[in-house]
Amino acid sequence: MVVRQETHPETGAAASPPEFRAAVLSMRAATMRPEVLCEEMPAPQRIAPHAAALSADVTVDDTDIGTGRIILLHDPAGNEAWDGTFRCVAYARAEIEVEMITDPMLAEVGWSWLTEALDAHGATYGAAAGSVTRVATESFGGMAGEGGTAQIEIRASWTPTAEEGTPLDVARHVEAWGELLCTAAGLPPVPDGVAVMPSRRGQRGTPR
Repeated sequence: MVVRQETHPETGAAASPPEFRAAVLSMRAATMRPEVLCEEMPAPQRIAPHAAALSADVTVDDTDIGTGRIILLHDPAGNEAWDGTFRCVAYARAEIEVEMITDPMLAEVGWSWLTEALDAHGATYGAAAGSVTRVATESFGGMAGEGGTAQIEIRASWTPTAEEGTPLDVARHVEAWGELLCTAAGLPPVPDGVAVMPSRRGQRGTPR
């Protein structure tokens, strides 16, 4: 997986601190399910001094059923709101059954998909925050025959943590985000004891 790194224009990529370069290498080591087609994307340059980003689509039978992105931010000086020097910012969107849109527990369940994925992958974190949005669309007039559609959108950020003296394992957080995408898209979980073996098609990237 190739992950693009961004820094402020005046610093240049070579000025990235070693802890950030190590974190990006960890991002590249993440293993995704074959349904998750992952590629680099431009990272925002004004939120933090250093950033790297990935986007992904969940594709089944050549049909996209979910999409998302994850951004790793790094501020060597620390950020009070983050309670740390790193921050993960993630987004996931997927189609859901129209009947689910009225479920009062949908937002709470959607948020639990993230926290449970982080826990399942051993991705320790703090200062989590985010929102879950449900969107319903109805068609009228000449489009009335198309019926309604519904989507769930999950936006979240959290501070990845590691024990003192232990390198930050961002791969676990990226893999948890990948699982969130698959869960939101309605894919069944991988059974316990079954290794996730991504196909080449599932790891798209721009050659260096």
